[in-house]
Amino acid sequence: MEQEVIVVGAGLAGCEAAYWLAERGVRVRLFEGKPQKRSPAHTADGFAELVCSNSLKSDDVFGNACGLLKEEMRIFGSLTMEAAAKTRVLAGGALAVDRAAFSAYITEKVRSHPNISCETREVRELPKEGFAVVATGPLTFDALAEDIRRELGEGLHFFDAAAPIVAAESVDFSKAFIADRYGKGSGDYVNCPLTKEEYEAFAAALAGAERAPVHGFDKREVFEGCMPAEILAERGKDSLRFGMMKPVGLYDENGKRPYAVVQLRKENAAGTAYNLVGFQTNLKFGEQARVFRMIPALANAEFLRYGVMHRNTYLDSPNVLNADYSCKKFPQLYFAGQITGVEGYVESAGSGIAAAMNLYCRLRGLPPLCWTDETVTGALAGYISSPNADFQPMNANYGILRPLGENVRDKAKKRRMFAERAVACAEALAAAAGARE
Repeated sequence: MEQEVIVVGAGLAGCEAAYWLAERGVRVRLFEGKPQKRSPAHTADGFAELVCSNSLKSDDVFGNACGLLKEEMRIFGSLTMEAAAKTRVLAGGALAVDRAAFSAYITEKVRSHPNISCETREVRELPKEGFAVVATGPLTFDALAEDIRRELGEGLHFFDAAAPIVAAESVDFSKAFIADRYGKGSGDYVNCPLTKEEYEAFAAALAGAERAPVHGFDKREVFEGCMPAEILAERGKDSLRFGMMKPVGLYDENGKRPYAVVQLRKENAAGTAYNLVGFQTNLKFGEQARVFRMIPALANAEFLRYGVMHRNTYLDSPNVLNADYSCKKFPQLYFAGQITGVEGYVESAGSGIAAAMNLYCRLRGLPPLCWTDETVTGALAGYISSPNADFQPMNANYGILRPLGENVRDKAKKRRMFAERAVACAEALAAAAGARE
């Protein structure tokens, strides 16, 4: 096959699209701005850098929609899932990875592929000649973002935030306990308990702390899926206890459930760093140190990275994209990743595979793939391309899947039926697109 495809962006979606096509004989030119130019949220030089968390969420195929999406991706031949399996760290029922090792694995796989040529260059305009996949993510550089607005209309955006990371040796483990919620896992979380008085003081300090200025936005919208902790704290004194600090299902070594708890999860395989689960924030760095050190187990915490907030940009996809991720105005141009309005690392990677599969069928003259809302991958593609006056980013969830057609009251049975149906459809799609060639 002589047709060359341009892929813009080496995040999860771009790497998935480039690698999937290359594995099937397509020549790919992959453009990435790093290391010459980085977004405000990125710090490393490698591809597929995970910023907000090292967790790819639940790995439960039969009990969680994101877990089901991962299984679909494995069927399609996902590089993300391959890398995650090689660099996994324990995190209960979640699929968490050593972020540096994960990025390094994907970077090596992509850079060493004989059908991929990697070029370090900022792409400032949409590639309108030939076939291309634009996967520049929610932090698309200004020049390209402006060209997208000029060609495709005004985009949307929301705020996104990342949680702090602390050194493991600075955690006071005498004031914490190891446990997984409801005992699901192998002791993968460090739990930092707070009494009622400690919690109320912490919540008040968090809500009243000074925030860092955010520049370059027209609106002040916050996407609920990645809300800064200080904004949640403002919503009521118990809002944190019903959110990331909920103590349900957690008991210390004496069998006592704390009033509130902050969970720490390993940031790397070596266990030398922990992130504060759910505590994405936009507080000033000094304020983060002051407030988070009010947690007894973190009184002497050493911060390896402070939380940050950044802009997330995404297309008005229902008016811009078709269900196969191709552009309505420029049919040979595809988009993938969070810029399309799928929200989350796994969802982003999954859209990269879907876009690549659709493009591959066009290149080979195969019939278009029949994506339906029976798979999570297809349901997300349908969501981002369907008319929606209040379009917002969407995570994998059962609500976007086609109903089963029968009333099943048992939730576990219902989710298993969703999974069995999705897996069968994914197998058929994989065969139709040559995913198993």
